[in-house]
Amino acid sequence: MRSSNPVLSRLGQVATQERATGGGYGIYPGAAPGYAPPVGRTMTLDDVVVRTVALVALTGISGAASWLLLPSGPVLALAVFGSMIAGMVLGLVIAFRRITNPVAIGAYAVVEGVFLGVVSRFFEQRYPGIVVQAVVGTLAVFGGMAILYKTGVLRATPKFTRWVVGALIGVVAVSLLNLVFAMFGHNLGLVYYAPTEKAGLLAIGFSILCVAIGALTFILDFEVVQQGIRYGMPERYAWYCAFGMLVGLVYLYWQLLRLLGYLRQ
Repeated sequence: MRSSNPVLSRLGQVATQERATGGGYGIYPGAAPGYAPPVGRTMTLDDVVVRTVALVALTGISGAASWLLLPSGPVLALAVFGSMIAGMVLGLVIAFRRITNPVAIGAYAVVEGVFLGVVSRFFEQRYPGIVVQAVVGTLAVFGGMAILYKTGVLRATPKFTRWVVGALIGVVAVSLLNLVFAMFGHNLGLVYYAPTEKAGLLAIGFSILCVAIGALTFILDFEVVQQGIRYGMPERYAWYCAFGMLVGLVYLYWQLLRLLGYLRQ
């Protein structure tokens, strides 16, 4: 039965193309029409789980190293902005080109670890214990969304997918607009970028909205994993699915860290 979800339909088309072209290396010589040559083992849920855990561990190790080893001053500022820009570029390239290379995805995990390690140190110095709270909150939200998906309370229907993707694009666009105004000394009050800045109710409300949307993106990630297994995607696509999980976890942790900082003020 053909899926009415455009994202999942595209996934099915990719899977069909992979089987028809022998994994993207050209039409199998002498193959009869409709013949699907073997492409190796297809991905499983365990593949996605193992790779996601590995990427999270790599991010954590990189974050701990940047927290402990990077000195204060210009080097630290360069690490923050450099890792932020590098993470954004890598993430967009991997996402839009559907890269499944573990080296590229691992590099993204390392870069994000550097960024999160540095900013976490800032917040921890200002609000002791906040990092543990953010980590626990991130894992709790992730687990809660997994339960809601598994029990069928939330499903990635076409309407749900359009709403979540649209909302995510909206909050990212508004956040970038706020950043541009803040660079010129006219912060819109939606996002504050230092633990020392006093946030109002508008910033707290916007941060809660970002956390909620970030949590809902996991439903889309779970659906992509399930459909990838159903369509028989090659094993290497587990890396792409794990990358999606890592992006959601990094985004959620950062939003929770900032929200907790607002509330701790």
